[in-house]
Amino acid sequence: MALIAIDQGTTSTRAVVYDATLVPRAAAQRELRQIYPAPGEVEHDVEEIWDAVVAVTREAMARAGLSANEIAGIGIANQRETTVIWERATGRPIYRAIVWQDRRTARFCGALRESGYEAEVAAKTGLLLDPYFSASKVAWLLDHVSGARAAADAGRLAFGTIDTFLLWRLTGGRAHATDATNAARTALFDIDKGRWDDDLCRLFGVPTSLLPTVRDCAGHFGTTTPDLFGAPIRVLGMAGDQQAALVGHGCFKPGTIKSTYGTGCFMVLNTGAERVTSRHRLLTTIAYQLSGQRCYALEGALFVAGAAIQWLRDALKIIGAAAEVDALAKQATASEQVYLVPAFVGLGAPYWDAEARGALFGLTRSAGAAEIALAAIESIGYQSRDLFEAMRADCPSVLTEAPLLRVDGGVAASDVAMQFLADVLGFPVDRPQITEATALGAAWLAGYAAGLCPDAESFARRQEVVRRFEPRMDEEVRARKYAGWKDAVHRTLTHA
Repeated sequence: MALIAIDQGTTSTRAVVYDATLVPRAAAQRELRQIYPAPGEVEHDVEEIWDAVVAVTREAMARAGLSANEIAGIGIANQRETTVIWERATGRPIYRAIVWQDRRTARFCGALRESGYEAEVAAKTGLLLDPYFSASKVAWLLDHVSGARAAADAGRLAFGTIDTFLLWRLTGGRAHATDATNAARTALFDIDKGRWDDDLCRLFGVPTSLLPTVRDCAGHFGTTTPDLFGAPIRVLGMAGDQQAALVGHGCFKPGTIKSTYGTGCFMVLNTGAERVTSRHRLLTTIAYQLSGQRCYALEGALFVAGAAIQWLRDALKIIGAAAEVDALAKQATASEQVYLVPAFVGLGAPYWDAEARGALFGLTRSAGAAEIALAAIESIGYQSRDLFEAMRADCPSVLTEAPLLRVDGGVAASDVAMQFLADVLGFPVDRPQITEATALGAAWLAGYAAGLCPDAESFARRQEVVRRFEPRMDEEVRARKYAGWKDAVHRTLTHA
């Protein structure tokens, strides 16, 4: 028997077929169009996502030469916080998906913050009052789509993050559910009690009738309709993409860290069975939930990582493909020090400045494309150090040994980026054999529920490191360069 992981991300949709030993056998992928209605606003076409999910799943199965009867289960990993509301009767979305990067609700969140509600939100959810999370997006849809609030009050609408919408469609509307990791990213879910919170729903103006059932990350979520893939297939795993990557790296022990470098960057530290409250504006979240037992994590979210490389390609057109960035960056003059603060959609942790915008610092007459390319790569490392410094300050008892970071995502393939990451952090960075840990984690969850895959401890022992990047930068140079980055960020912040 085999497993299928559906990895629905911000910039693409993938399906990967794994055998019972979790070796990938076939894959298919489609890029996802980004829609920018106005500055700071990001949307996706929900039907485009759905069509891609069906198409890549069928294609991956065909490439693997498998029928639906040979698939033990499907695991879903998804871009988190991205918000969809649809009609229960038809399954039709009432509006495009509002993407996690979207900042249109910044004023709404700011008004709640100024009214003193952030402490309550943080205490229950581990999150901050920020447009990043789903709750304010739901409120915006209900208030800006004609008739939406009345329909929601009447129970005719359903809300979900992408995982929930896909499950609804896959099961023909029979399952309206999510898992604990995705629920924890809505700002409506009490992560201590493990349930939706009525007071938070009232605060954001979200009717509880919209909300899905919350389940473990591994278990029976529903069964696909036979017409989709030729026969029914069970959906057995579900997790937000960053939590799925944590699982895929085998980071089941407190103190283990993974960092995924895709469109954004998400660094997640497993803190164990007890939640840690951040004093440095990191997020406390659910790492995973298995057999009713929650494991917690600290997370730092950066909105722009790989997106900075895409900016070089699509906006500046100084590279023709993302893979060309290393070669261009290696041409940079060593004496130049250019900083890119990639606040294209604001700054995430630990700054949380929704109104900040991108800026270049340190330009001289001789600085050019190579220096800007290097600055884009280095911005990923600098932002990662910001996150780690906050984690170390929040969790000195958890991070007691020499840190070790496992990386994945598209940017993890860049040797230049990973070497600079090790240099600026001052400790080793491990790149595993499988750098697409998100899909692997989703597959393990499904396989675990199906009884095919090893337990968490055995799975963690199997993770193989292909390359370890050791820090080579002199400490004085590291300190000087990082101080320059902090100064550049300070000049960018709107509240500095």
